[in-house]
Amino acid sequence: MTDQAPPVDEMNYERLAHEALRGVVRAALERVVADGLPGAHHFYITFKTRAPGVSVSPDILAKYPDEMTVVLQHQYDDLRVEADRFSVKLRFGGVPKTLAMPYSAVTRFYDPSVQFLLQFEAPEVSEAVDEPTPPEPTPPSDDGPKVVSLDQFRKK
Repeated sequence: MTDQAPPVDEMNYERLAHEALRGVVRAALERVVADGLPGAHHFYITFKTRAPGVSVSPDILAKYPDEMTVVLQHQYDDLRVEADRFSVKLRFGGVPKTLAMPYSAVTRFYDPSVQFLLQFEAPEVSEAVDEPTPPEPTPPSDDGPKVVSLDQFRKK
């Protein structure tokens, strides 16, 4: 018997799958730009605030040094969707601020109106902070979200 090394995934299928699923986030945001949010749809988008390419104001970064969840529902402006990133203007204490991030910074995309959830591995962050992260509100759950997980595609 010979010991064979496990095959090397030179195609990096897991990364390709994550990129494809992030395309779902982009496509959903593109539909919102074109037609607005249909029906009861709205999005909770969680992202790493210190991931490469993220642009948030210093006061928001101080309040959310690791991760932040934004809600796109009723009060947002100037949603711009690009091939590799998006930006949106939200109000914090009545003050408008623009947040911009690459899709690679997104760790969760959730539409509670249909219980649709995408979860991604956290990207590498640019600097570590030892401050505790304020708790984020958790979206309400009726029957539990429909989670799209890459585990079903992994070789066991």
